Amino acid sequence: MPVAGLARLRGAARGGYGRRVPATRFITDSSLGSLARWLRFLGHDVVTLPGARLEDVLAAARRDDRTVLTLSRRRPRRWAAVSVITVERDVIAALRALAERHAPPEPPLGRCGVCNTRLEPRLHVEARGEVPSRVLRAGRALRYCPGCGKWYWEGTHARAIRDGLAQALGHPGEPPDTERR
Repeated sequence: MPVAGLARLRGAARGGYGRRVPATRFITDSSLGSLARWLRFLGHDVVTLPGARLEDVLAAARRDDRTVLTLSRRRPRRWAAVSVITVERDVIAALRALAERHAPPEPPLGRCGVCNTRLEPRLHVEARGEVPSRVLRAGRALRYCPGCGKWYWEGTHARAIRDGLAQALGHPGEPPDTERR
């Protein structure tokens, strides 16, 4: 199924009229950890609260102005003001449905898949001893997660993620700025 509004998914302006709607920031518990990781790969801001009860996730969503992603159809009355999206258990179907309705605020692979922190471009000299020397010799653009300390670069894993996004959404994810640093 092709994705409606491909330009919207890529963050393009919408015709220059009306006010821009801010991107949806999500929150979920660990039961949707895989979906959260794929949404981060797509460019969404998704916080995961491991082991949290639904009430804890709802309280955090209200405090941080986030939309709750959940498998649960249960919604306690006192949390009626919190925005909640009930998603399907099938990760691909849920990813497709969310991507059709919510534009990512950032380009694909711009956030850490583990901790949700924005990735920062870094110089090769900063990565010595922390990434394989073949990556440094290849001159690939490097990005670093200040949240968990992981390094990222365009390699086979990034290509596999892009292929997975293309298969799930019907289009390839855009590569990040590959300018040499």
